[in-house]
Amino acid sequence: TVGLGAVEACGEAGYQVSAVVVDRSGAPQVVMRDVYASRFTIEIAERKANAVILAGVSSSEFRVNRAEILAEMNEVDGILVLDGAVPIRAGGALLGAVGVSGAPGGDKDEACAKAGVNRVQEQLDFLD
Repeated sequence: TVGLGAVEACGEAGYQVSAVVVDRSGAPQVVMRDVYASRFTIEIAERKANAVILAGVSSSEFRVNRAEILAEMNEVDGILVLDGAVPIRAGGALLGAVGVSGAPGGDKDEACAKAGVNRVQEQLDFLD
């Protein structure tokens, strides 16, 4: 799954993380946590994934593109605009998002999230 792939990718890099996959409405579908990751990483990962659902782009793109409203967005219940979450798409349609938290930096979280999506992208593309 996407979540397992993200946690494993970070584990291979030496990071203990949580990954949360949300559907296109922002409802959690999968929660994966490395045994050594803080339980707080679950909430952070979910809120990052929800930022993707809101914006339709990676959380890092959202952060850069809408820097002028970042403080306001981070006040929205369930949203956290930090690097570390990416969309899950099939045939150009947004299916959901995966957020990762726990690596030393959002760029590393995002790399693991992308690895999780890449792990299943061929199957998603087959859905076309």
